Amino acid sequence: MASDAPHNHRQSTALDADTEQLRHMGYEQELSRRMGGFSSFAVSFARICVLAGGITAFSVALGAGGGFALGVGWPIGCLFALIVAAAISQIASAYPTAGGVYHWGAILGGKGWGWATAWFNLFGVVFALASINFGLYEVFFKAPLGTLLGADTSAWGWGVQTAFIVIVTALQAWLNHAAPRLTTLLTDLSGGLIFFLTVLLITALLWYSPSVDFSRAFMFENFTGAPGSTWPESDNLAIVFLLGLLLTLYTICGYEGAANAAEETHDAQRAVPRGILGAVLWSSLFGYGLVVTFVAVMPSVEGGVSLGMGVFDAILAPLPTALRVFLLLGLFYVNFVCALAAMTSASRMIYAFARDGGLPWSGQLQRVSATCRTPMIAVWACALMAIVATLYGDAFVVLSTASAVFLYISYVMPTAAGLLAEGRSWVHKGPLDLGALSKPVAALAVLGGAILIFVGAQPPNEKVLYVTIALVVILNLSWWCGVRARFAGPPTMTHEFALRGQAAS
Repeated sequence: MASDAPHNHRQSTALDADTEQLRHMGYEQELSRRMGGFSSFAVSFARICVLAGGITAFSVALGAGGGFALGVGWPIGCLFALIVAAAISQIASAYPTAGGVYHWGAILGGKGWGWATAWFNLFGVVFALASINFGLYEVFFKAPLGTLLGADTSAWGWGVQTAFIVIVTALQAWLNHAAPRLTTLLTDLSGGLIFFLTVLLITALLWYSPSVDFSRAFMFENFTGAPGSTWPESDNLAIVFLLGLLLTLYTICGYEGAANAAEETHDAQRAVPRGILGAVLWSSLFGYGLVVTFVAVMPSVEGGVSLGMGVFDAILAPLPTALRVFLLLGLFYVNFVCALAAMTSASRMIYAFARDGGLPWSGQLQRVSATCRTPMIAVWACALMAIVATLYGDAFVVLSTASAVFLYISYVMPTAAGLLAEGRSWVHKGPLDLGALSKPVAALAVLGGAILIFVGAQPPNEKVLYVTIALVVILNLSWWCGVRARFAGPPTMTHEFALRGQAAS
């Protein structure tokens, strides 16, 4: 017992420091601080999950520039994601609160900027949750039942899809509400399992596939307009290349999940930025090996394009049945936890935003379970919003693209505010300080975000542009027609209060 005393003392000291830091930012500790450094990493790593977006949206890149979109496009997209992650990690280190991007936007850019940032992030995470569960049904449930078990799924329509998504989403909500420690355990397990399954999948495909040709990953072919391609025909090769980046940017996003769980993390000022950067870095590396292997082992690139979302089933075809079943069970699990982590992130955003009166029915949405110490109403509200989002017929393409666009808008908004505030109203940073690189990194992140918004709105995703414009209009009207007068923003709005919180750390 005596040997445990120093460890317990350090843990208690860190917990007291976290609680004091939160109090200086204007809040009392309500949620349970049960997460350590690895759990913080696992929330973002499981939320990214290269075995989710890297598989379900693989055809999006392949149907643009062919293998080149993976072999060259993936690392370029990941470099952009790392730049953005570095920018927001620096801010997360300074302001470790639930609903991270909302607080960052408000503290650095004003309460209206933070209010708008929160809405973009909230819709982005909810759309991501909906699209992940849609992919869980289509790619990892319906398709395997047909090919492996011989079940006739051709007649399964909207009703079966909706029933599956409702059941899965409700289970994820129950875990987030009533079993927070189990949720953390499942997320931690998923973090390790993603590494293992990725290596196993790559190794199995290289071993069993009849032919392997890595040169395909560096050959540019314009497949826009081809049968099975997501994209209408385009002769603009620059646009074709940029369209392929959407796979990377859809997959490598959601890493702010660690920041949204900051009030449940020990030593959050250090653990959260490490978790974000580590999740993006390792996802980028393992994801690159995965998608390049897919291109190398498929029978032909043209044939892969023609199969659309069914290309993954064809890639797995050479594997022994027992191995395929094992892999698909593992993939089902990590995709389920990917959505579980998205719900954790979204519900904490709802809780934090409601705590400051930023949402309708804020009094209810900020309620915390006395026994589980989780934001119970926010969790179930998030589940309901995600289910409603999947009721739209063309769910996956629109939801996945809109989620990436909205999430990166919510990353860029506080980053842009920080770029302007640094050295003026923002002078005290956390343990992670980019120093002389801070402003160049922020400027590159803002520029990259603008390019993403442009690419995400290209045909046939004009609906994403329309939804974005509609949201901007609605937010402006709401703000100037009443919200501005009622919404006070977070307690750290004043410069002096923010400095006091930083000095305490």
